[in-house]
Formats: sequence, C-alpha cells, structure tokens
Amino acid sequence: MVKQHRLFIATRGRGAIDITAEIAAVLPTVAVDAGIAHIFIRHTSCGLGITENADPAVLRDLETLMKRWAPDGDPAYRHDQEGDDDMAAHARALLTGTSVSVPFAQGRLLLGTWQGIYLFEHRTSAHRREIVVTFLG
Repeated sequence: MVKQHRLFIATRGRGAIDITAEIAAVLPTVAVDAGIAHIFIRHTSCGLGITENADPAVLRDLETLMKRWAPDGDPAYRHDQEGDDDMAAHARALLTGTSVSVPFAQGRLLLGTWQGIYLFEHRTSAHRREIVVTFLG
C-alpha cells in the first residue's frame, strides 16, 4: 500500500516549526497497521529534521550553530539575488536535509520520547511550504 498526502505550512521567517502533529493527523487515513512515513519538503531554502522536542534551548542552539556554519551576507557568496539570506538558506537546507522517514504502527508515529519532526525555515521572510508525506505499508 502506498498513500500520499500534501501539507502546506505557513512559516513566519527563520526558525523551527514542530510539524509532528500535522504528520500524525494524517495517519488515520492510512489503511495499514504498520509501515514507514516518508516526509519530503519541496523547496531548496528550508529543511526537515528530527530533533529534541522537550527543551526549547535545543532549537536556539541549533540556530546558533547554523549561523556559524552558513552566515547571512558572507562576501564570498556569489548567489544573492534574493538578499543576504539567499545563499545561506540554501547551505542550511543542505545541512538539515529535504526528507526524513519515520516508522508508524497502529495509528501512531514511532518517534522516541523526546523526538519531534521539524520544518526548519532558513529564509528570514515568511513562506508557504509544501510537504509531501508518503506512507508505505
């Protein structure tokens, strides 16, 4: 069985959004007891990741690291047509990745106790992001 669902998430600019509940809300439509949920984002300036969902300091620390690894407005960047955050957003998207896979069973995502699925918006302005969730079971 393969079933696909599209989600649209509005971001407010750079930051992490916990999308675990949105992914879990689609599970009741899947007519299979167990499988894998593959979550893919259709953009090159944001990403997905699974990380700690209990302590907000984790997300702040991850942003601190991303600022070091891919700073906005680096004079060495050549790709800056959409502003100082343009190339940095693409680099950060490579770091976070475009997809994650999560097992599910009996209508539940089988995430660890402190895990959440996050959309990382790497642009400084708001965007509408599209996510494709493919359930394989």
